[in-house]
Amino acid sequence: MAPADLPKEGSHYDLAIALATMSAMGLIPGDSLPGHAALGELALDGRILHSQGVLPAAIKAQELDLRLVCPLVCGQEAAWAGSGHLAADNLIALISHFNGRQALPALTPGQLKQHEVKTDLADVKGQNGAKRALEIAAGGGHNILFRGPPGSGKSMLAKRLPGLLPPLTASELLEVSQIQSVAGLLEQGQLCRTRPFQAPHHSASMPALVGGGNCARPGEISLAHHGVLFLDELPEFSAHVLDSLRQPLEDGTITISRAEHHVKYPAQFQLIAGMNPCRCGGGSGPATCRRGPVCAERYHARLSGPFLDRIDLFFDTPMITPRDLTRNEPQDNSDTVRDRVCAARTLQQERYRKVDAANTLNAHAFGDIIAAAADLDDEGQDLLSTAASKLQLSARAYYRVLKVARTIADLQPSRKVHRLHLAEALSYRFRPPGTDTA
Repeated sequence: MAPADLPKEGSHYDLAIALATMSAMGLIPGDSLPGHAALGELALDGRILHSQGVLPAAIKAQELDLRLVCPLVCGQEAAWAGSGHLAADNLIALISHFNGRQALPALTPGQLKQHEVKTDLADVKGQNGAKRALEIAAGGGHNILFRGPPGSGKSMLAKRLPGLLPPLTASELLEVSQIQSVAGLLEQGQLCRTRPFQAPHHSASMPALVGGGNCARPGEISLAHHGVLFLDELPEFSAHVLDSLRQPLEDGTITISRAEHHVKYPAQFQLIAGMNPCRCGGGSGPATCRRGPVCAERYHARLSGPFLDRIDLFFDTPMITPRDLTRNEPQDNSDTVRDRVCAARTLQQERYRKVDAANTLNAHAFGDIIAAAADLDDEGQDLLSTAASKLQLSARAYYRVLKVARTIADLQPSRKVHRLHLAEALSYRFRPPGTDTA
């Protein structure tokens, strides 16, 4: 149990302690345990029960040139880390294996599910402007907020964002799967290349969203790593819960601090949020707010300025009309839009591979790097400077406009960011309720 100053808790130590005890008792040869690591919970009848975190444990054991001994139910999970690991259903099977009477069978990885698209962007009626904003968000990995009355399609648009994104790469799949393993969400070692989509309810607590609890479990933002976090009814979330997202949105990680230890989880997620114009809904007809502008102002006041400053695109979704529902105009489906998104992301990967190996998207580029990538001419620089002054953009918002403009140019595609790209990017900046959105 050394080192003694490192806190240890949990039933996953059971198997390691049992193996050491049996070795001391002579039930298994003492020279058979070196080179092995063990992880598993024991039942009173000697069965080895499921334990969380087997995949990252197997990967670490592989790095240390060790063979992991784990529960049989987790064997397919451990097999993704490489060959040579062991899995048993009970202690009797392990005793037979280490005594050379009956070797444990070789492990095989679980099923790999390919990218699946269950929703289609073409199902959303009308909202062509919102679809355009959603494509831009997908193209560069940008955070986006839809503001509109109930029934205008905000949730439908958000749920179709994963279908516009490319499947997880091999390295991304490994990172996502390790987090799911720690959270106990991997079933029979099955991995999936579809990007995560987490949609917590607005009553979620801070530990549920960012992670925490007695064992410092990963929260919703880590489960959404390399995927999408959807926050519907955004102002209904607690203010301190939303503000706890500010650092992960900026850094892509979350550190959970406890008195005796710190746990750091990745949290490189794409935020998409939806909200009503005011508490009453702010629609048309019977849904029109009768309390006036003060209702919208109080509702928006629940969102702090620093939090809103970390969102790249804002779009007001109008009410859907009966004409929108009956119109049969051809619409781009998710496959068509995803092809354009993948092409734009490929350009970004090639661009940033030369200067920033850790970054592959415009949304994650640093200030100097995105400024060089935009390569504005004099007209574009004048427009951005004037707009930054009139809109009172912070330094963060200034560079976020550049990032969105660079994505718009990549979707075209265009090597340089022109004045037209900047103008569209500026049109997606946040404006308080009651101001002109033209």
